[in-house]
Amino acid sequence: MGYRDRTAAVVSGVLAAALLLSACSQKKSPDAAGPGSGASTGTASAASSAPQTPPAALRFAPAHEAAGVNPLTPVKVAVSGGSLSQVSLTNLEGKQVKGALSADKRSWSSAETLGYNRLYSLAATAVNPAGQQTSTTSTFSTLKPANMTMPYIQTAAGGGVSPGVTFGVGQVVRVHFDEPIPDRKAAQAALSVKTEPAQVGGFSWLDDSNVYWRTKNYLKPGTKVTITAKVYGKNFGKSLYGQADASTWFRVGDKHISIADDRTKMIKVYSNDRLVRTMPTSMGRNVRIPGDKGPIDLRTNSGPHVVVGGEKKIKMDSASFGLSKGDEAYKKVVPVGVRISYDGEYVHWADWSIAQQGKVNVSHGCLNVSPSNAYWFYDFSLPGDIVDVRNTGRNLAEWNSGYWNVSWASWLADSAT
Repeated sequence: MGYRDRTAAVVSGVLAAALLLSACSQKKSPDAAGPGSGASTGTASAASSAPQTPPAALRFAPAHEAAGVNPLTPVKVAVSGGSLSQVSLTNLEGKQVKGALSADKRSWSSAETLGYNRLYSLAATAVNPAGQQTSTTSTFSTLKPANMTMPYIQTAAGGGVSPGVTFGVGQVVRVHFDEPIPDRKAAQAALSVKTEPAQVGGFSWLDDSNVYWRTKNYLKPGTKVTITAKVYGKNFGKSLYGQADASTWFRVGDKHISIADDRTKMIKVYSNDRLVRTMPTSMGRNVRIPGDKGPIDLRTNSGPHVVVGGEKKIKMDSASFGLSKGDEAYKKVVPVGVRISYDGEYVHWADWSIAQQGKVNVSHGCLNVSPSNAYWFYDFSLPGDIVDVRNTGRNLAEWNSGYWNVSWASWLADSAT
């Protein structure tokens, strides 16, 4: 081989080796990028810029350290960016307040009324979609009333209304507050009466502690009457708050209307508009006599009286209406009678005036009847029945069980609304 041939062979071998090295390097490059290569740096940068899941955010109402919160205000917890896993509302004694979690677990609300002048602690935990927990606690306090008042649901005469008791068609209801009410409108708004079947009714105030309710017309027999006083948490003026709610109901019995006419000296007793008995009577004399503090009118009051109730062994004392001495004064026990007003008017046993009954008035204001009629009327009567006295010349006052002696317009004129 000549020099030129050897040289060409060497060059050819070097080029072949270079090409082979180049070919091997190109094959390994894509898979053999080391820690310092450009491909590795790009992957790490993408991982570090991936978005993080934010924690769930909790919101409380009332706010932390809120004071004077009304105990009727529901306590609420809401979450965004997650769901609630636990909520606890407790008072200082550790008693837990009931609450309800929404179906989607994004809100919670208290389910019972809070107390006055109490400190409460609220704690909640929420979880975001990544499983990260967020917990928050809060405290708040409820209002402290300057004073409180309790409503008592009664008959107009002041008797209790036991649930399910039966009264007559003329029954009038009273709500008695044991403190004078500065804001009658607010107090009346907390009261409601439901009649089934529905009938028109309305409230009327006689003073700042007593509000009465009656229907426009006599109640229908068989009516269910439900009275509710939702006063708790309500401000009735000057920081006087309702102490507790009250509610009761009664049924209306048969329609008992008795008409006592001074012109005929007879009492006609009707049951469901059917005359069932006629009783001769002797009413109060049409005279005025000297009393302890001035003249006393002995006439029986005219107008629809609401029956208070039947009584036995009634102690009657004329001193109760200002007649403690003199020939007209008396003290006696009457076996049986039915009270029809608050100042002592009764339909009662009077065996001493049988000869005058149906003919002439000889009483001090009561309706005298015979013993047999007195016992019959006692058995017949219900509280809330009506005894309508007519033509005596003296009108029954509203305060004296004469609620039906007031026109509907006058009744509503004394409503707070």
